[in-house]
Amino acid sequence: MKPAAFLLVLAAGGFARAQLKPSSTGPDADAFRISVDVSLVVLQATVRDREGHTVPNLARQDFEVFEDGRPQPIRLFRHEDTPVTVGLVIDHSGSMREKLGDVTAGARAFVKSSNSHDQMFVVDFNETVSLGLPQGINFSDNADQLENAIWARPAEGRTALYDAIVSGLNRLGEGASDKKVLIVISDGGDNASKARLDRVLKLAEQSSAVIYTMGLFDPDDPDANPKVLRRLAQETGGQAFFPAQLSETVAICERIARDIRDQYTIGYSSANEKRDGSYHKVRLTARAKTDGKLSVRTRAGYSTETLAPPAKVSLR
Repeated sequence: MKPAAFLLVLAAGGFARAQLKPSSTGPDADAFRISVDVSLVVLQATVRDREGHTVPNLARQDFEVFEDGRPQPIRLFRHEDTPVTVGLVIDHSGSMREKLGDVTAGARAFVKSSNSHDQMFVVDFNETVSLGLPQGINFSDNADQLENAIWARPAEGRTALYDAIVSGLNRLGEGASDKKVLIVISDGGDNASKARLDRVLKLAEQSSAVIYTMGLFDPDDPDANPKVLRRLAQETGGQAFFPAQLSETVAICERIARDIRDQYTIGYSSANEKRDGSYHKVRLTARAKTDGKLSVRTRAGYSTETLAPPAKVSLR
């Protein structure tokens, strides 16, 4: 039998408990299921060499994963350009008025550099949060439609950043793709949300989403809070960007798109069976004889407080 490839519908938190059914025969035998009980923690990882270039040709044996300092067996390994569910969370507060043109251009560049089968949506926010796509359209891969979803809302009012991130994380769960990504672009700290920062961080821990952030801060902005954007990215395995010039927005968005498409998907069987909300630290390392020391970026850990129903794992 040839080695089987995993197709995952992930539980929240990147922590999937899968119940697999016995294999079948007949026309659908290529999509068989076997009866095992698997707890998987699934990580999206970006690997770079000393020069900052992505490393594309690593194998399963080149990685080691640790949970709370203890080595874990790798059960899932995949490195391919798979479709992603992506949420673009865009600040429309009054201070963004002169910046939305560059942000919209960056979003268009991101769409064009992404997988053509990605599912994307837009969350627009000032002191209120709304979905940018027309009613009845949950996701889109059309650059014009996504651009209009950003550009159509005027920039005015205050900044409910935390509420917008909560909305984006919730919306990601409706996407069909295994990989989930949130891209947050803002020029200020939160000054209008009902949600608290600790709730946002907890949801990020429980989500499988990788969060990329971009802070378009003015030098004298008293509401600027780069620590929040940096922490959200670091905790989830994403990256925070703080461009010195608005003109850098397009290049950063193109870089994020490439980063997503070059990631490794790695899953391990966790011995942890408790659902007590505890946080578990994760560390992933990679080595390669020809590339020297490698840098691995992935989520810092996960929380088990809220898990989705059993996930389906197909072996085919």
